[in-house]
Amino acid sequence: MAFKSLLSVVSLVAALQGANAALTRRVACPDGKNTATNAACCQLFAVRDDLQENLFHGGLCTAEAHESLRLTFHDAIAISPALEAQGKFGGGGADGSIAIFSDIETAFHPNIGLDEIVALQKPFIARHNLSHADFIQFAGAIGASNCAGAPQLAAFVGRKDATQPAPDGLVPEPFHTPDQIFDRLADASQGEFDPILTVWLLTAHTVAAANDVDPDHSGLPFDSTPELWDTQFFLETQLRGTAFPGTGGNQGEVESPLAGEMRLQSDHTIARDSRTACEWQSFVDNQPKAQAMFQFVFHDLSILGQDINSLVDCTEVVPIPAPPQGHTHFPAGLSNADIEQACAETPFPTLPTDPGPKTAVAPVPKP
Repeated sequence: MAFKSLLSVVSLVAALQGANAALTRRVACPDGKNTATNAACCQLFAVRDDLQENLFHGGLCTAEAHESLRLTFHDAIAISPALEAQGKFGGGGADGSIAIFSDIETAFHPNIGLDEIVALQKPFIARHNLSHADFIQFAGAIGASNCAGAPQLAAFVGRKDATQPAPDGLVPEPFHTPDQIFDRLADASQGEFDPILTVWLLTAHTVAAANDVDPDHSGLPFDSTPELWDTQFFLETQLRGTAFPGTGGNQGEVESPLAGEMRLQSDHTIARDSRTACEWQSFVDNQPKAQAMFQFVFHDLSILGQDINSLVDCTEVVPIPAPPQGHTHFPAGLSNADIEQACAETPFPTLPTDPGPKTAVAPVPKP
């Protein structure tokens, strides 16, 4: 019921925004092609087109898109009011510090591998008159828009760039316990990101892969459809793990149900934690929820540490993603009998099983 109410509110707000946009006087952008509700948004059209053509391979949901979305979280979550209360610098949140001080922050253990996407993005930042903070969040929103079934994510301009690097230890690790992750996200958001909203944030793993958890294997997806924003991730993390995609025994990794698929320890434990198991299960075969809840939580993630009253909303520049493809299904050879159901309150959804031999998942090519 709570989800239906929130979804109704989100839908109403979208409808009102659409109606208001129709009545709002638009400004002509200097490029002679585009118009915007605020002149500050005009610069983003060129950034968007450059990203789509020269980073995202013409608008594809590839590793560059995945890693750009990952980067938004690793930059924004590095803020701690708890450290500030102790008289220490707690980081600036979505302030671009991971790119400005990349030599320092990409060496932090949870940020290993992000040096590649930071390096790929730097020429774009140099070409456009946009802050590092705004660029990181905008690139993530554009990258996600290339994944069929994704929500249209928020885009703002006007963030203040970092003047010093964030301290180490503020980005959750896949080997952290649920309590550690819940506490870290609650601190970063001043209590907003509770265990339920943590699940909403993890929706991003539907278009994600691990490059550095297993040092011998890169591009290992977290579900069988890493090119689609769907709910396979929430289903497949509840399947019984049977093997490792590589050597196994890596910190932060547990057994997965499919050849070639990586399962993070943190995803496994949060899917089975009594505080989050039913919320996790509620996403299975619920595409509207997978869209609306991440759209909601990304908005707030992307402005952590910033004053929203000083920002300009330019979400209209972000393309509306293609509609979802297909429906949630058990991979071939698996069924309800393979589910480790942790939610006792609600029956597990009845889903079809793909025909054919047991599914193997191909790696996502690195950027």
